Amino acid sequence: MTILIPNEQARKIFIERQQLSQPPGRILTKSGLLQLIDDLGFVQVDSIATVERAHHMILFSRSQTYRREHLTALIEKDRELFEHWTHDASIIPARFFRYWKHRFRRREPIIAERWRKWHGEDFDAAFEETFRHIAENGAIMSRDMKAEDHKSGGWWNWHPNKTALEYFWHTGKLSIAGRVNFQKIYDLTERVIPPVHFEPEVTEVEFIDWACRNALTRLGFATSGEIAAFWDIITPDEARNWVKSHRDELMEVLIGTADGSRPRPSFAFQGFPDTLGDMAEPPARIRVLSPFDPLLRNRDRAERLFDFFYRIEVFVPEPKRQYGYYVFPLMEGDRMIGRIDMKADRKTGTLDVKRLWLEKGVRPSAGRLERLEAELSRLAKFAGVEAVVYQDGWREP
Repeated sequence: MTILIPNEQARKIFIERQQLSQPPGRILTKSGLLQLIDDLGFVQVDSIATVERAHHMILFSRSQTYRREHLTALIEKDRELFEHWTHDASIIPARFFRYWKHRFRRREPIIAERWRKWHGEDFDAAFEETFRHIAENGAIMSRDMKAEDHKSGGWWNWHPNKTALEYFWHTGKLSIAGRVNFQKIYDLTERVIPPVHFEPEVTEVEFIDWACRNALTRLGFATSGEIAAFWDIITPDEARNWVKSHRDELMEVLIGTADGSRPRPSFAFQGFPDTLGDMAEPPARIRVLSPFDPLLRNRDRAERLFDFFYRIEVFVPEPKRQYGYYVFPLMEGDRMIGRIDMKADRKTGTLDVKRLWLEKGVRPSAGRLERLEAELSRLAKFAGVEAVVYQDGWREP
């Protein structure tokens, strides 16, 4: 029997699955951080640091005792996390590496053909030279590679230093051993990923089952398309076939929408939602989310659940932007209440708030603004600046 999950309940389930229901002031140890990333599945990495880089903000929004040095240690010392692609560049638990091997095998011929068209038929010969250099001499950054003959017209001329490194990273032969000022350090994958994670192999069937099962666990409920899109390592057809072949484990549910439109048919594991147990109410305080927060990554899903239309306007020409270059979503309880345009100015030591937009029906009450100011003060401290400065006209009427 298909059951209806009211929108308010669906929001709370998804928020809980995305690890946003716990008190943000709780203590987060290094082992707790590893578990948090495992529970999320991955954390997207992005270079833009308008306030702080995306991965740091994603983790800070879930626990404001998060420490950056714990993340660095888990990646570069303990090797319990690695960097690679889901839908985008992400930090992923190293215990998942065995499944990413299938991604490498699937993507290598596609990437090779694409890059051959891009760079010419002889590109792979130069790549072999780069790979051999790392194998013999150890980890390098792209700036360490120098072209010896700039007159050859070969690979080093049309894309010096970086192309081979990125190619081998995308195909799994190199891994990111660490970063210096956010620049990647590349080394052989078998020297980066511990043997306990590097050596195990899984079959194609096990790989697809793991990808679907773990996506649905982290989403709570989903369509087959949402299951496929979560990790972006299997095809929509594979996800549909998995759903069909596992109907004895799954149930159909209708997910209520925030705007009252037709409920969304989805799938969940049998016993849903009772199997989720008692879920805590999302904290009432306001939190600033990264534009790349996994709660909002699937924009259509977020709009259905929260009635919140959000797009990043980094690549939109300034005159055509509706809000701003890099605007942060605001969450209060189980609602998305608005967005804010701000930037950390490390020269002046200030978090400069340019503009606030509240969603329709959200009142700028004194209590709400006090909660926002408290959160901005916490965020300023995390970003390493001393004060929050509000520019004239920062509150949208």
